[in-house]
Amino acid sequence: MTYDRLVCASCAAPVAEGRCPVCRANRERLAPQGLSPAMVLTLVIALLATLALLAAVRTV
Repeated sequence: MTYDRLVCASCAAPVAEGRCPVCRANRERLAPQGLSPAMVLTLVIALLATLALLAAVRTV
């Protein structure tokens, strides 16, 4: 669901405009969340550890 069509119950304005504190809070809550750099680094480390483990198992 996107917030561009939602109407705020507090001020009766579109949430996308962010006229009141309730609108702004809901707009931030509904905004798309991207991967943080820490999450990307964790995923890369996990991938490298998995590859190293697989390489070690193959040589045995």
